[in-house]
Amino acid sequence: MSNKLEKARKIINEVDAQMAELFIKRMRAAELVYEHKKELGLPILDQAREESVIEKNAALIEDSVLKEYYIDYLKHTMSLSRAYQYRMQSGLKVAYSGVEGAFAHIAAGRIFPDGNRVSYGDFKAAYDSVVKGECDVAVLPIENSYAGEVGQTMDLIFSGGLFINGIYELDIHQNLLGVPGATIEDIKKVASHPQALNQCHDYIKMRGFTAEETSNTALAAKTVAEAGDKSLGAIASVETAEIYGLKVIEANINKSGENTTRFAVLSKVKASSSALSSTVLMFTVKHEAGSLANAIGIIGKYGYNMTALRSRPMKKHSWQYYFYVEIDGTTDSENGVKMIEELNKVCDRLKVAGTFAPHTEI
Repeated sequence: MSNKLEKARKIINEVDAQMAELFIKRMRAAELVYEHKKELGLPILDQAREESVIEKNAALIEDSVLKEYYIDYLKHTMSLSRAYQYRMQSGLKVAYSGVEGAFAHIAAGRIFPDGNRVSYGDFKAAYDSVVKGECDVAVLPIENSYAGEVGQTMDLIFSGGLFINGIYELDIHQNLLGVPGATIEDIKKVASHPQALNQCHDYIKMRGFTAEETSNTALAAKTVAEAGDKSLGAIASVETAEIYGLKVIEANINKSGENTTRFAVLSKVKASSSALSSTVLMFTVKHEAGSLANAIGIIGKYGYNMTALRSRPMKKHSWQYYFYVEIDGTTDSENGVKMIEELNKVCDRLKVAGTFAPHTEI
């Protein structure tokens, strides 16, 4: 054996031993990262962070050819780290409202692919499960592009102690589902949630179907599957069809192609991450002329752009409202601290409800 080969193998063996130790050290750090994400209800994949790490570390390699291989090495290492974290995520309990196949169930699965999804009968029960410690996070809808805000969720966030640590956008595609063997000519009656029926009103009218309301789309699919009647159809998602053994007779029958629901991830601890670049503020203003304008002016004064402003009636106080605001930026900067201080002077109640990455699609 040549001296060159012996020398090379010795170096490789030494490096491999060091890399084994460093690999273990890195994966232990990944465990800590996962514990942090679990506590805050954050998804495992943080694309912006990974790209930043790759760019920073690739700059350490001067050889342009080796740099390409090093980038591949980093990507593979990160993939292993994610896989390890997903394995640990199998113990994460994710609360949602509805039954298996409901859009909240689908959203929870896409945000936390290996989490244990736990069904609750309504939004409050799902929310309270996190408060009580039964679940780690809750995934609840806050807005639909077709039907508007989900008031009950917003009320829970305003009055409760959980924080928003992410807002995710799920495109809603409604489909006509039927039992195996059914055709479009067989369908006489369709069942679904009132909102889904409304979204597909033109299609239902065109086909001459009779419509029947159910409490949610997944329950409609379950009912059709159990009935085994070719004349019955359900309007629901493709995922729901797979769960209940139905076939998609016609796809994307929504009246409007623009139908997106935004889901918030709620947990006990407020997240602080560079990936979460927008903030939710909720407040009430004093009963004085111009108080809302003053609050909005303060937000603008410190360079924050409002991307959403909504009002909600307060249940315990007639004709009184609280306001929900989304702004670009976070409040942990010097300007943010000053803005909060000034807002407290014109607001009766002010809550920094959480942070999120805008326009995150799932």
